[in-house]
Amino acid sequence: ERVLDLGCGSGWATRLLARLVGDGPEGFGQVVGLDISDEMVRQAREQSKDFDNILYVWGSALQIPWEENFFDKVLSVESFYYYPDQDRALMELFRVMAPRGRLFILINLYKDNQYSLEWVDKLRVPVHVRSSAEYVDLLKKHAFENVESRRVPDDTPTPDDYKTKSFNSLEDLRAFKREGALLLMASKPDLRTPAPGYTIY
Repeated sequence: ERVLDLGCGSGWATRLLARLVGDGPEGFGQVVGLDISDEMVRQAREQSKDFDNILYVWGSALQIPWEENFFDKVLSVESFYYYPDQDRALMELFRVMAPRGRLFILINLYKDNQYSLEWVDKLRVPVHVRSSAEYVDLLKKHAFENVESRRVPDDTPTPDDYKTKSFNSLEDLRAFKREGALLLMASKPDLRTPAPGYTIY
């Protein structure tokens, strides 16, 4: 399998993916980590020296430096709401994904988790704040199919003496974790396969 980790940061998820595809039954897979920060790419390369199935590349989600129909799976963790033009990003993802490829977007900042809105102003950079339903509609708008959304609660304990600067209170942080992250899943249709009732000539 060929996997893209979009907005890979220091590469922690890239390395997890590399272990998964490297041990797969279909042989040796490759993971590409892409990030717009050259410093993050440098750190990711430094921390991934023991892997020979990872390639880190500097680049933007709005202009992914890759050929069409290439990646079997795409993962984006905690970066999608930063992209200035989410429509353009989805167009690029659709372009580089292989037919029947799967897309997974995981984000903590979205309207349905009201506690996540407490740290929007603290980010000091423009971000998109959409609801789960709005994200589903956005994916469908760009021709993705099998679009799903689900919550991923964080059940790890929060110590009573934990100090938080992102939330108004420790209880708000705990409530934020109970609400969970938003996981969006979708697939690129196989454009070579006609819809029922249609024939390709």
